[in-house]
Amino acid sequence: MQLALFSGFQCLIESAYKYKAVTKEGVVIRGVLRAVDDHDLSHQLARDGLELVSCKVTSLRIRRMFRGFLRPIRPRDLIQFFVHLHQLEIVGIPILEALNNARQATMSEKLRDAVLSIHNEVKNGKPVSEALESYPDIFEPLIVSIIRAGEQSGKMARALDEVTRQLKWSDRMQSRIKKATRYPKILLTAVLLVLWIMMAYVVPQVSDFLGQMGQPLPSITKALISTSNFLHQWALVGVLSLLIVHVFIKIGRRLSSSFLHWTDHLVLNLPVFGPLIRKIALSRFCQMFGIMYTSGIPVLQCLYSAAETAGNKALVFALHRVHSRVQEGYTISAAMTLSGEFPTLVPQMIKIGEETANLPEVLKEVTDFFDRDVDEAIDIMIQMIEPILTVILGGMLLWIAAGVFGPVYDSFSTLSR
Repeated sequence: MQLALFSGFQCLIESAYKYKAVTKEGVVIRGVLRAVDDHDLSHQLARDGLELVSCKVTSLRIRRMFRGFLRPIRPRDLIQFFVHLHQLEIVGIPILEALNNARQATMSEKLRDAVLSIHNEVKNGKPVSEALESYPDIFEPLIVSIIRAGEQSGKMARALDEVTRQLKWSDRMQSRIKKATRYPKILLTAVLLVLWIMMAYVVPQVSDFLGQMGQPLPSITKALISTSNFLHQWALVGVLSLLIVHVFIKIGRRLSSSFLHWTDHLVLNLPVFGPLIRKIALSRFCQMFGIMYTSGIPVLQCLYSAAETAGNKALVFALHRVHSRVQEGYTISAAMTLSGEFPTLVPQMIKIGEETANLPEVLKEVTDFFDRDVDEAIDIMIQMIEPILTVILGGMLLWIAAGVFGPVYDSFSTLSR
């Protein structure tokens, strides 16, 4: 009881210090650290091989409020951070020293602040995965799950390498998609602007003009005028409704696990993106399951831990059901077949691995197959975006042109006679 009271009192009197320190090699280090006073701060830095140069009291609360205004953490920043950790882990540098070195190497102030707190939490006895989990806006659940699997298997270097591979793959895909959709986005913006001007100003004026002439309107023009009136009355309501639905879904996914599971299951059943997301999730699962199984971890623990790396909660739940059935005596392939959530290839290949006692190699082949399949599918989607968008937007402009200028031309033809 006295210890708890003392700890609580110590937390109250602790301050956050913004400090400047130097390493033994003379490298200048800046950061923020909690300490009782400047002597305590100096002692904490000395334990990390740093010599305090100067410090001043700062507010962590205010710093966290303004952290969101700092330059956002780019994927390249995270890649550099985990590459640095991986290299240091390979040569046997202790994790605390590795975190400190990786923190010094990063250019992102936001990431430096986060890694400093992670370093302190790990120094106080927390596992790295649990410390990373405190920053979900920086380290996504997949990264945390892979690191946790590495801690359990004792293969931290391999886990860090897998995190780096996943981040590089994600960054490469995002760069390709951005590059491929840059022109369609500009085209879509321009056409939507033209569409808005036509619907908001041109179509109503043409409608008034044709109404004054008393000329019967063709069906295409009537449909265009009805669309213009509808957009005038309901466009703002539609945009606000979409925003409300988006906010509701985000809040619902955070507050309700059943709603999170339902929406993730819905995503898996989307026409084009569903199979793609399923393949990415299963590739992650097979990769981590193979790594942990090769490390000698029991099958049940491999299944449960690797399931968390799938990301999609519907698949995570299905993999946990597989874990339960294997616990009851089913083979992995039979349990996957019964779940109905996995492509036929996965249980069939795992069955071959079980029969030949070569499960890690089979899982690697499944991972490579899904990775190639996902790359090809994304390439096809990127190539199809521009022509499909061009056809759709061209059709909309043709409809507007026919609906607006057709009756006007007919009116002038009637007047000339």
